[in-house]
Amino acid sequence: MIKRKLVGAHYGFGDWLLQRGTALVMALYATLILIIMAVVQPSTYLEWRGIFDNRIMAFLTFIYLVALFWHAWIGVRDIWLDYVKNTAVRLLLLLATLAVTIGYTGWAVQILWRV
Repeated sequence: MIKRKLVGAHYGFGDWLLQRGTALVMALYATLILIIMAVVQPSTYLEWRGIFDNRIMAFLTFIYLVALFWHAWIGVRDIWLDYVKNTAVRLLLLLATLAVTIGYTGWAVQILWRV
């Protein structure tokens, strides 16, 4: 009997499912925003702002952005784990990627719920 050597982070199916779930959230949001743009046809800053002043739209936009950042984190993390062999460099890249995605999420909150 041949034993297979398992390597890597072993995230597998869970990450695959999360990638598809976040992609679905992003696709639904893109469809919603296209419909809104077709109906409202904003041409000025105030019209654009009016769309996102609605708290429901701000919340849906936040959900979209969290899905986007999570999707990006999973994808970039897998690239670092698969292709960067030096442990110190890989750790540095993972920490930088995580910091950027968390920072972008915080920035999105600040923008969407600005007073």
